[in-house]
Amino acid sequence: MLYFAYGSNMATARLQRRLSCIERIGVAVLPGHQLRFQVASTKDGSAKCDAHCTGVSSDHVLGVLFRLDPRAREILDHYEGVGVEYRAADVAVREPSGREVQALIYLGTNLNPGLRPYPWYLEHVLRGALENGLPDDYVNAIRAVVTIDDPDPQRAVQELSIYS
Repeated sequence: MLYFAYGSNMATARLQRRLSCIERIGVAVLPGHQLRFQVASTKDGSAKCDAHCTGVSSDHVLGVLFRLDPRAREILDHYEGVGVEYRAADVAVREPSGREVQALIYLGTNLNPGLRPYPWYLEHVLRGALENGLPDDYVNAIRAVVTIDDPDPQRAVQELSIYS
């Protein structure tokens, strides 16, 4: 099964912490969508990533294709908050070769465009973007996202400890 990660799961360390057996395929493009930080987390109250459908052909979300064991889907559904924060869908993404493939994606359902992400969450997204060599302008747009302080400073330590 192919999975298109476009937010914090682009960071291999984060995805490996959640799923033990993943294979990175490479960078892919989801046309007609924009990366937005607008999914309201019911776990911590901050904003998480969404691949917002615009239908505009020049808009696109960059992400990473991973091959997963289909049995991992249930675990990933749990982490992504399917039925509460996200819904699972199949989308056509373009590989660098131009070939289109179908992949699992999680699209936001619990939206609040006024929320902001915590710095540690943005760090996961940035690390994934840098690790996978996404273009500088895309990385800089992620860097420019305004964050809010997490009221639980210990959460940042725990979240970012996977990179030590």
